[in-house]
Amino acid sequence: MLYFAVSAIEKIRHLPKKNLVNLGLAALLVLVVIVLFKVAARMNKFVLGIIILVTLMVLMLTWVHERNEPKFLSPIIDAIAPYVPNPRWGK
Repeated sequence: MLYFAVSAIEKIRHLPKKNLVNLGLAALLVLVVIVLFKVAARMNKFVLGIIILVTLMVLMLTWVHERNEPKFLSPIIDAIAPYVPNPRWGK
């Protein structure tokens, strides 16, 4: 069993620093998401719904304004785009 632990440590030691930083950030992100889910579970559902609605609205308007949406959402954003100001209007 000790052999497997030493082998894993040796493999981690030879990984590039960038990969280790990304792995650490991913682990931190998972912890933050877990904490946020626990906080949201104790929150008033109406307030949580408003927070989610506002967040999604800002995200969608940013996608429409900047046109940097995911490719599979392009048909939906194309339908919304004529009703939202875009950067070309000011020029």
